[in-house]
Amino acid sequence: MITSLKISNYALIEHLDISFDTGMTCITGETGAGKSILMGGLGLVLGKRADLSVLKDNKKKCVIEASFLIDKYNLQGFFEESGLDYEVETLLRREIIPSGKSRAFINDTPVKLDLLGRLSEVLIDVHSQLENQSLFKNEYQFLILDAIAGNQDILKEYKNKLRQYQNIQKEYDRLKTLNEDAAKIQDYNQFLYDELAGEDLTPDMLTPLEEEIDQLSNVEALQQYLSQGIHLIDEEQIGLLTQFASLNALLNDAASKSKNLSIFQERVNSLSIDLKDILDDLINKQETLESNPTLLEKLSVRWDKIQSLFQKHQVDNIEDLIQVRDHLEKKLEETQDLGQKIKALKDQLIELEELLEGLSKQLHDNRKEASPKLCDQMEQIISKMGMQNARFKIDLSSVDQFLTNGKEQIDFLFSANLGSDFKPIKKVASGGEMSRIMLSIKAILSQFKQLPSIVFDEIDTGVSGAVSNEIANIMAHMSGNMQVFTITHLPQVAAKGKQHFLVYKEVRGNTTMTKLKELNQDERIKELAQMLSGEELTRTALDHAKQLLN
Repeated sequence: MITSLKISNYALIEHLDISFDTGMTCITGETGAGKSILMGGLGLVLGKRADLSVLKDNKKKCVIEASFLIDKYNLQGFFEESGLDYEVETLLRREIIPSGKSRAFINDTPVKLDLLGRLSEVLIDVHSQLENQSLFKNEYQFLILDAIAGNQDILKEYKNKLRQYQNIQKEYDRLKTLNEDAAKIQDYNQFLYDELAGEDLTPDMLTPLEEEIDQLSNVEALQQYLSQGIHLIDEEQIGLLTQFASLNALLNDAASKSKNLSIFQERVNSLSIDLKDILDDLINKQETLESNPTLLEKLSVRWDKIQSLFQKHQVDNIEDLIQVRDHLEKKLEETQDLGQKIKALKDQLIELEELLEGLSKQLHDNRKEASPKLCDQMEQIISKMGMQNARFKIDLSSVDQFLTNGKEQIDFLFSANLGSDFKPIKKVASGGEMSRIMLSIKAILSQFKQLPSIVFDEIDTGVSGAVSNEIANIMAHMSGNMQVFTITHLPQVAAKGKQHFLVYKEVRGNTTMTKLKELNQDERIKELAQMLSGEELTRTALDHAKQLLN
C-alpha cells in the first residue's frame, strides 16, 4: 500500500505532503481544482514521461516521492535481480531538474525509468475509463480467469516447462540446420582440414625453413666464403694462426722480463685457442655443405604451399593458420556426434511436450469449471449497477501450439440486453458499461489475489442514484482486502471513504496553487452537502450528508 505522497514544484502544486491509511480513500473537488494535476504527479513517480512544462518554478527542480509498504508482494527476488536494497517500506522518487533532465530513484538508488515503471506496476493500479482497454487483451482475460480457477501454481509450472521447451526447441532447430549445412560442406571442410593438418604446422616453423632454403640456394657462394675464411686463418706464412703464434712468442718474452705483461700473453693465447675452434668449425661446415637440388625443391614447394594457404584462408601468419585448422577440426568433431545430440534433444522435446499437454489440460479443465462461476459473480455485481439483463460468457478455443497460457485462446463475450447474441466484449460494450464491468472484475479479483493499491479515476462518471450507491458499496467492500482510492464527484461514493481529501485551488497574490486537505468529520459533512446541493448549503443537504456518512 502507498503510505505517503510528497510533491513539490509540480504544475500548480507548490508543496504537498500527505499520508494515506488502509481501506478506502476518497478524493473530491470542483472540476478544474487540480485532481488531474494530482494524478499527473502520481504518474511521474510511477514512471511516466515528463518535460519542463511540469515545473511550477522553472528555476527549481520538481521532486515527487511516494512511500510504499511492500511486504505482501514477494518482491525480494525483483530487488535482488535489480541490484537494489530491499526495504519493507520502499521509497520511490522522481526528480525533474530545470535543465530538463529526469532522474528516478528506488530507496535512494538511481535507476532507469523502465525499472521504476516495472516496480510501480506491482504496487499501484491507476484505473480510468482509458484503462478499460486492458480487458480486451488476451493476457488480462487469462489473468482474471486463472485467479478464480486457482491456476497459479499450475500456470507457474507450465511457464517454466514452456521456457525449457522453447530453449531446447531453439537448440534443436539450430543443430538440425547445422547438420543439414554440414552434410553439404563436410567433404569440403574435411579437405581443407586435411590440407592444413598435412603441413604439420607449428608456430616457429617459418624462420628455420626460410634459412634452410636460403642456404641450399647459395651453396657454391657459401663454400667459397668458407674456403677463403679457412685460408685467412690457416695460411702457412701469413695466416692468422701464424701471426697469433708470433704475437704469443713476443708477449711471452715480454712477460719474462715483466710479470705484469703476462696478462696480455694469456689473452692472446686464449684467442689462439678460440681461433683454432673456429677453424675446425669452418672446416666441418665446408665438408658438410653440399648442393642438394632435390631437398631445395622439396622445401621450396612447402614454402610456396604455406604461402598459398595464407592466401586461401586470408591470413598472414602461421598462428592464424593454426587457428583456422583448429576451428575446422572442431566443426568436424561437432558434426560427427551431431546426430546423437539431435536425437537426445528430440527425446527431451517429446518428454516436455507430454508434460505441457498434461498441464495444459489441467489449466483448461480448471478454467472450464471456473468460467460459469466467474460469469455468475460478474452478473450479480453488474446487475446491482443498473445492468440487470447483462450476461457474460467465456469462450475457450483450442489451438495446436503451446502458447503463454496453455493450448487455448480466450475471449470474454457479452450480451447487454435480453435476446441479444453474445459477442466479444470489445465490440458491444459501451464506455460506461466497460467501467462497471472492470469494477466488477477487480472486485472479484481482490478476493483471490493480492492486488496493487488501486486508484479509480472518476470511473463513476455518468451514473447516479441507486447505481452510485452500489458502486460505492463495491469499492468499500474491495477496501476490506486492499487499499482503494477513488476520485469522484458522487457524494454517495465519497461518503464511503475511511479518509476523505479535498482538492481545491488557492489564490495567493498573483499565484494560483492546487492544495490537498484531509477533511475531518464536520468538514466532510459540509463537502458532501455541497456535492449534493451546490454552494448554497441547505439543512436538507446537511442532514442528507450526515445520513450518508452514518
